[in-house]
Amino acid sequence: QVKLVESGGGLVQAGGSLRLSCAASGFTFSSYNMAWFRQAPGKERELVAAVRWSGTVTYYVDSVKGRFTISRDNAKNTLYLQMNSLKPEDTAVYYCAAGGSLAGIEYRYWGQGTQVTVSS
Repeated sequence: QVKLVESGGGLVQAGGSLRLSCAASGFTFSSYNMAWFRQAPGKERELVAAVRWSGTVTYYVDSVKGRFTISRDNAKNTLYLQMNSLKPEDTAVYYCAAGGSLAGIEYRYWGQGTQVTVSS
């Protein structure tokens, strides 16, 4: 059974940092491209960052470039998103996803999400 379990969300002031983690199980993590998506209230879900199965190629949406860093530990079957210089507009539910074409929006497996709230 495939499982993606996000953790690390919470409430933070603008300018602060959070580190999200996604623990994966039930599939060969090291063979799958992985991504972080987010969805704010009233908005469509958007791709935030993605990383190739090897960890050698990454993608970021323009609004987070220079502030967020996606990484993975294939030995621990875990995906990370380091978020620095957070802004109120980063407030959203953040989802971990597996099995897409890196910068595409069609991913095969999804986690339940973790809430990130940035106060001004």
